[in-house]
Amino acid sequence: MPAGDVAADRVARRRGSGQNVGMDWRRTAAWVGIAVPLAGVAALAFVNARPVSVPVVVKPLARVPAPRAAPRPAPSPSPTEAPYIVRRVLPVASPMKFGEWHWDEAGAPATGEIVITVDLEAQVLSVFRDGYEIGTAVALYGADVKPTPLGVFKVSQRDADHVSNIYDAPMPYMLRLTNDGVSIHGSNVQAGYMTHGCVGVPTVFAKKLFAVTKLGTKVIVTRGEMLDIGGAITAA
Repeated sequence: MPAGDVAADRVARRRGSGQNVGMDWRRTAAWVGIAVPLAGVAALAFVNARPVSVPVVVKPLARVPAPRAAPRPAPSPSPTEAPYIVRRVLPVASPMKFGEWHWDEAGAPATGEIVITVDLEAQVLSVFRDGYEIGTAVALYGADVKPTPLGVFKVSQRDADHVSNIYDAPMPYMLRLTNDGVSIHGSNVQAGYMTHGCVGVPTVFAKKLFAVTKLGTKVIVTRGEMLDIGGAITAA
């Protein structure tokens, strides 16, 4: 190839190369020019965006009823205590005299509730086991100044060798009934004698009575209550 043609070819190649580079640059510049405006629009859109309030619907909470307490069961009725029935009385033929007493456990149950009755009008003390009279005696009681109280009592103290701290007098086989000292105890039971409120019985009888009683034994003091076989002791 002539030298001029070679030079012209080189110039053409450079131009072609420059055009190619220019075109690539223009193409790149065009894409960049497109990208920048779009990014600007996006930025403006973000800047000019305003918050849109969206209504929020809050549903009320459903009310859960409080648990109802289970009804309390009705209290069971307390068991009714069976009446204390007189099943037997000792066969005392004639009215007893002062100092007289009787004791007979034959035919009576070996065990059972002991109940003591005192009738101030008849001046008689009786002791029952399971409704069977096993002992009875003439008794002394308190005078008008120191009367023997009426009512239902329970033996609260037992002392075979008790001595009164008020009167300094022996009270053998003492069974205390009240806090102020009224008791059943052995005495010299004679006509015209009386006590300071206690119930006095012959000492030998008092020893037997002491042996069958315990703390909590029921003592019923009445004035004129009659006891019939098959009937209930009212205050028991």
